[in-house]
Amino acid sequence: MTLRNRLFAAASAAALTLVSAVAVAQTPPADPVSPAPTAADWAAIGKLPDWTGTWVPDISDQVRQITTNPVPWKPEVQKQVDFWTNEEKEGRPRGLLLDCLPHGMPSLALITHNASEFLFSPGRVTLLGESDGNRLRRIWTDGRKLPDDPDPSFHGYSVGHWEGDTLVVETKGILPQVYFAISEAVGIPTGGDTVIHERIHLIAPDTLADDLVIEAPHILTRPYETRRLSYRNRKRSYEIVEGVCRQGDFEEATDKWGNPVYKITHQQDGNILPPPVK
Repeated sequence: MTLRNRLFAAASAAALTLVSAVAVAQTPPADPVSPAPTAADWAAIGKLPDWTGTWVPDISDQVRQITTNPVPWKPEVQKQVDFWTNEEKEGRPRGLLLDCLPHGMPSLALITHNASEFLFSPGRVTLLGESDGNRLRRIWTDGRKLPDDPDPSFHGYSVGHWEGDTLVVETKGILPQVYFAISEAVGIPTGGDTVIHERIHLIAPDTLADDLVIEAPHILTRPYETRRLSYRNRKRSYEIVEGVCRQGDFEEATDKWGNPVYKITHQQDGNILPPPVK
């Protein structure tokens, strides 16, 4: 091989090595695969505590908790809370939950007035909240770790594990616009740095306690520790039902073939009006 050919071969090999190194550097990390559950995984579900049935929150205890164990707001945030509290007292409540967006965490745990149910499956606990279908939490129990930088969402990214009959949960990745609410009219956006620790467990055959420690450095002077209670009811009349938040923005109609359809309600100056009274 001539000197020229040797130099060309060496340069080509170096270029190929560089291209390979760049390709490796740009290759995204492997996407872990969740294996199909085994018969043993399904059998293990039977060893978990019985959380079946419909769980109804203790609303009076929610109020009592806020009153006797006030949230440690930062001074500048307390001024905002006082303003919205006074607006509510004066008959001008803001109505945090009227825009069809999910409650989000921690408000879903702190102030929801709707019933819920738990579904156990291998590697996951799913919480379904009554009313709009966006009251949904997935708590991963398959041993995964919390992502370093999860995509923000209303209810955040939750991982958990069982310590005996207690489900221990950690949640982060909550959107900054989500409220830390103390009522349906008073709440402050968390600011996006919230981390929530929960210990969910039965304290009586039909009483479920959710012990929370909420870290929200953007608005709190220290972590907030509180408890929320729910009571089980097995009657079918208490089963959670479907609700569609925006259904009231539509009215019943028929298309040109006579099929029943929904159409957007009439509008005025860009505002959606309720369906006309028939």
